[in-house]
Amino acid sequence: MSSRKTLRLICGFAGGSAALLFTAAVAESRGYFAERPGEATGWWSAFGVLRAAQPAWTSVSPATSGNSWDFNWDKREPSALRKEKASDDPTLEADNGKAKATRNILLIRHSQYNLSGNGDKERSLTSLGREQAELTGERLAALGLKYDVLVHSSMTRATETAQIISKHLPGVELKSCDLLREGAPIEPVPLVTHWKPEAVQYHEDGARIEAAFRKYIHRADPKQKEDSYEIIVCHANVIRYFVCRALQFPPEGWLRMGLNNGSITWLTIRPSGRVALRTLGDSGFMPPDKLSRT
Repeated sequence: MSSRKTLRLICGFAGGSAALLFTAAVAESRGYFAERPGEATGWWSAFGVLRAAQPAWTSVSPATSGNSWDFNWDKREPSALRKEKASDDPTLEADNGKAKATRNILLIRHSQYNLSGNGDKERSLTSLGREQAELTGERLAALGLKYDVLVHSSMTRATETAQIISKHLPGVELKSCDLLREGAPIEPVPLVTHWKPEAVQYHEDGARIEAAFRKYIHRADPKQKEDSYEIIVCHANVIRYFVCRALQFPPEGWLRMGLNNGSITWLTIRPSGRVALRTLGDSGFMPPDKLSRT
């Protein structure tokens, strides 16, 4: 039987079966349908439409981006530190320099605030915003975690949100930080028409927000023995940028994510340097009529 008759027979049995067509494609690639040994007939190219219609799983090997995880993203990888500082006992130094605890960072977006206020001081929380902060505080308390610190942006809306939350977490230290103030971290891709900061704003805000990321988002210090839980109350742009940077996603994609007011975003940083996003903008603990995204 000729190769072309064999092909027609296979397709007849296939009856549209992707599995048999895939088998035929593999057979052709190995020269089974060649007119002469070692010669490809190119018959499969004639079935371009059928080939394109096959599901992705018919591919011989899945496509990959080729990008690998950088374990030294926070400049705290013990093996990298060893290269910078020699020691008489490399094994001991590696053990001393290795993180042993997991850091859990809960990023809270501030509650709804007065958009018409003239300047930061007048942009205080609305009545709904105060309710949202109470609900967020109740949620954090209900998780039953041992929080180490509550850091907040020095902007009014974030400060007020943190103060309300702190009432539900007695004994947790409250700190303010200017680095966490809202801003334009990096020019988003794709661009949007409703928000176009000046280039100088990206230049100034971007450096500050990146500094905040380096200060707060990293693996645990080697001296830390127990897992920690830290709360950071700040702003949507800051949180979205932090998430992209921590997961080693293109930071220019930060504006593609939306966060409700008072929502919880939870990052986990393992001793190995691995990062996991446990929740992104969780606000399921709020009734539907209390949700907002201003």
